[in-house]
Amino acid sequence: MVERFQEMKARLGVPRLIIIGFVLALFVTAFATGMPIGPLVSASLVRIGMNGTLVLAMVPTIAAGVGLNFGLSVGILCGLVGALISMEIGLRGFTGFFAAILFSLPFAVVAGWAYAVLLNKVKGQEMMVGTYVGFSSVAVMCIFWLLAPFRNPEMVWAIGGQGLRYTLTLDKYFGKVLNNLLLVSIGQWEFPLGLLGFFGILCLLIHLFFKTKVGMAVKAAGANPRFAQASGIDPDRTRTVGVILSTVLGAVGIIVYAQSYGFLQLYMAPQMMGFPAVAAILIGGANLKDARISHVVLGTALFQTLLTIALPVTSRVIEGDISEVARLIISNGMILYALTRRDGREIA
Repeated sequence: MVERFQEMKARLGVPRLIIIGFVLALFVTAFATGMPIGPLVSASLVRIGMNGTLVLAMVPTIAAGVGLNFGLSVGILCGLVGALISMEIGLRGFTGFFAAILFSLPFAVVAGWAYAVLLNKVKGQEMMVGTYVGFSSVAVMCIFWLLAPFRNPEMVWAIGGQGLRYTLTLDKYFGKVLNNLLLVSIGQWEFPLGLLGFFGILCLLIHLFFKTKVGMAVKAAGANPRFAQASGIDPDRTRTVGVILSTVLGAVGIIVYAQSYGFLQLYMAPQMMGFPAVAAILIGGANLKDARISHVVLGTALFQTLLTIALPVTSRVIEGDISEVARLIISNGMILYALTRRDGREIA
């Protein structure tokens, strides 16, 4: 038993064992206070599926040697544009969902390429520059949302007929199409197999990508740029591939997130969405040199499960409505914890 624990400790690290223990303690507390466990688990699975693709977008940039993609908002904005075009045309269901992804891809590729060109000029400062690129892109797009030539009456302001609303509902378009796909209900337990399956397919595709010649070149250049250059690999080109792929995943991720949430949120809403994704993959065990699919899955599961169940359990124990305060403390506390990580096991 001791040897098995030592093996688990060596594989996961003490910080993740502590977080796993805290999550289990919350479930025990919820059970002891009479809260139904089924809905908590179901909500956690939904949040894992809806946020997983955004966390997965961190893998290509880390593998390419760019580091954490704090400019994930660039890809998110491209995904929002694709979703808006799909809504403007009036596409619904899975047709609207996949059309939104297809419409967003050209924008994501072009924006990712421009973003990569900038990052290649500021090597060593990619994460800081990426943060400001994300912030400035969100601010610039606020002007676009006001001037965009959309005419769907359900999307624009009723007065004046121009300018997109802050929040757009997806109920009549592609809201929850993945959530309701292969949804298995057993009493109070619900398993969104379609949503989780889509996330799993994307994880598999990224895994297979890094088995290809281009993917191995990206990893080689990210691990040792000088050795890669001596082997005939262009590090700038592989960094560009990594950034473009991350931007595309960000675009797909926000569409998956929006369909699960049931709304599109514009203007300043995407500004901070990259930080929970960064925190999740770091909590999963990734560092600035190595990120794997297992880190994505474990980090997303821990971060989203803790965030989902901590709020109702805390409110039940304290017997008061402090959900917003608890949400800010827990989410920002976990982001702060993750950002102070030096590597997968030690705190800086």
